[in-house]
Amino acid sequence: MVQALTFPFLTEGGDPLFLEPFWMQNAASSAMLVAGWHRMSYGFPNQSLISQLLEDHIRKLHSTVGNAVTKGRFIVFGVGSTQLLNAAVHALSLDNSSAPAKVVASLPFYPVYQQQTDFFRSVDFQFQGEAALRKNKSDSSLNFIEFVNSPNNPDGQLRKAVLQDPHVKVIHDYAYFWPHFTPIPAPADEDLMVFSLSKLTGHAGTRFGWALIKDEALNQRMLTYVIMNTLGISKETQLRALQHLKVVLEGGRRELFDFGYTTMKQRWERLSNSLSVSKRFSVQEIAPRYCNFSKTVKDPSPAYAWLKCEREDDKECHTVLKEAGIIGREGSRFGAESSYVHLSLLESQDEFDTLLRQINKLVTKEDGVKSII
Repeated sequence: MVQALTFPFLTEGGDPLFLEPFWMQNAASSAMLVAGWHRMSYGFPNQSLISQLLEDHIRKLHSTVGNAVTKGRFIVFGVGSTQLLNAAVHALSLDNSSAPAKVVASLPFYPVYQQQTDFFRSVDFQFQGEAALRKNKSDSSLNFIEFVNSPNNPDGQLRKAVLQDPHVKVIHDYAYFWPHFTPIPAPADEDLMVFSLSKLTGHAGTRFGWALIKDEALNQRMLTYVIMNTLGISKETQLRALQHLKVVLEGGRRELFDFGYTTMKQRWERLSNSLSVSKRFSVQEIAPRYCNFSKTVKDPSPAYAWLKCEREDDKECHTVLKEAGIIGREGSRFGAESSYVHLSLLESQDEFDTLLRQINKLVTKEDGVKSII
């Protein structure tokens, strides 16, 4: 929501309302009506808690986009990807009961990795910070779990695991590995991959995610976690997810991705142009790259701006922006320096336009700088 100018403009979330216009254009085909008597039981007729039809559509989606291998993979549904991330940590930590598994991620990392691991305070796992600091550890008694977010939140970079060791288990978080946020160089082919409906279709409130898992025992442990935690996933959630995936897959199967990419690319270009004349602020550099889905070289279209205050006296960048009416997330929450701030580009068009106006006001206050907007 865009607030009055007397209040700070909030851009610290990841609410993907940039896709709202697409769903308004597809209101009829994405609508659903559920009778009061429909789907009342816990399970489906085959006694499963997972809709087979939805699973089939997910496999078809990945095959169409070419962003993940589903052959030979089990699928577990979760309450968003958030539940599945901890389900994965829990399941992987059980491989070694002699000592808590050490959970790590490369800087800057998505804060939920640490927040959720710390919150559950398990005797089976502990968050240990930066993965690179553990790179040369060769103690076979240590059990590591590494989070790999690609493209990465907050900086939009495609990533691979840092730790290369048989004792390291990797959770590949591919929430943003869709054509509207990044070129798809090749299908991901990892042992454990997590995806989210939120960043695919924009339906964050539906709370639906899924994991592609190669190992049957790991699949069973994650499924047990979800059942014990929430007794599966709401049937209404699964039904709505299915309806949205049908829309994504119908016709030429490109409309959602073309709309999303065009929107995010334009936003990134406008923000980058505004900051290109600034000596006080900068954002991450992302190179164009060939995309196998679109069969062309694609320009950057990240979900977030990883903004840096370049001046020595602006070390608390979050405070600098807040005083200008912009509230992002402090870089320290991502394990980075306080000179960085995370700004969401996913919000509604009005909110993005407000962000850009506030950024432009900051830039034009610099000596010798004129607005280019």
